[in-house]
Amino acid sequence: MDDNTLVKIPEVILSSSGPRMPLLGMGTAASPLVGSDEIKAAILQAIELGYRHFDTATLYLTEEPLGEAIAEALTRGLIKSREELFITSKLWCSDAHSDLVSPAIQKSLRALQLEYLDLYLIHWPVSSRPGIYEFPIKKEDLLAMDFKGVWAAMEECQKLGLAKSIGVSNFSCKKLSDLLEIAEIPPAINQVEINPLWQQKKQMEFCKAHGIVLTGYATLGGTIKGSNGVMENEVLKEIANAKGKSVAQICLRWAYEQGVCIIVKSFHEERMKENLDIFNWTLSEEESKKISEIPQSKGSSGEDYISDKGPFKTLEELWDGEI
Repeated sequence: MDDNTLVKIPEVILSSSGPRMPLLGMGTAASPLVGSDEIKAAILQAIELGYRHFDTATLYLTEEPLGEAIAEALTRGLIKSREELFITSKLWCSDAHSDLVSPAIQKSLRALQLEYLDLYLIHWPVSSRPGIYEFPIKKEDLLAMDFKGVWAAMEECQKLGLAKSIGVSNFSCKKLSDLLEIAEIPPAINQVEINPLWQQKKQMEFCKAHGIVLTGYATLGGTIKGSNGVMENEVLKEIANAKGKSVAQICLRWAYEQGVCIIVKSFHEERMKENLDIFNWTLSEEESKKISEIPQSKGSSGEDYISDKGPFKTLEELWDGEI
């Protein structure tokens, strides 16, 4: 990638309201947490490289440094206006109550120093005791979500212009289907784990059929119990070596070719550049076929949202058997 030219990231138009969303975004969740100065510096670097889509959440504690980076990018002329950016944030479980949605988005907007979000998502299909921001959530604090009430409040946020689009995250096809039955404004997005080891073929079919854009997180896997099955996968390594690409680039290109919007997190400049360099080459039919045959296993099980007291007593109930 030439250092002097900004990469033009392809975009998709979100059906429910029409804003354009870049199909590659930078995630800001960091575990363990990193300092806000480091996050702000990484976001500014990303903007300089051509990233325009940034994904945050109340839980990540990165809304403030993202807001500071946006303000500085405007001051420094890295972007001409806020409209050049696509900013996503998420409603945490403890705010997933019909009367707390509007205060929650307004709090996020204050932290981000913005007048509106491009996209606001329900983070998980579960509520928790109001006023407590913690992860993992105490099992006794997990509560069933009033989907109808919470979604109506999300719709109100869109009608008021606080969010240009609204959507969900970590919803099964069954939960999406239930939501579509009660929604006046259908969800524009479902953000879920997607990578070559968890390909979400059912989600891809369902979302395509209902005009919902699928966004993938953990596209490069994630370290579970000290290993990362995606980055260590032999099939992916073999394809990467043959193409002179990194395993990360193979994963991102694969997801992009599935029509998925990708959220990728790196605070390192070289990796940020590498992650952008996926648009001017393709996987062959044979390579795609090899990836489609990789045995499937979910990296992020969601067990933190399971409790004997409910609302979901098993992973089967949380994912409606789609696991």
